[in-house]
Amino acid sequence: MSNATAEEKSRRKAMLIRAGIYILGTHLFAGFVILLFALGNRR
Repeated sequence: MSNATAEEKSRRKAMLIRAGIYILGTHLFAGFVILLFALGNRR
């Protein structure tokens, strides 16, 4: 495997990890906002 191929694979892996973290964080934030609305509607 050439150095450029290894570098491309590591860059792609890092990008997928970053995308996963962003997606997870967005879902957690959206869940928190939905929880706030649900708690606010209980009154």
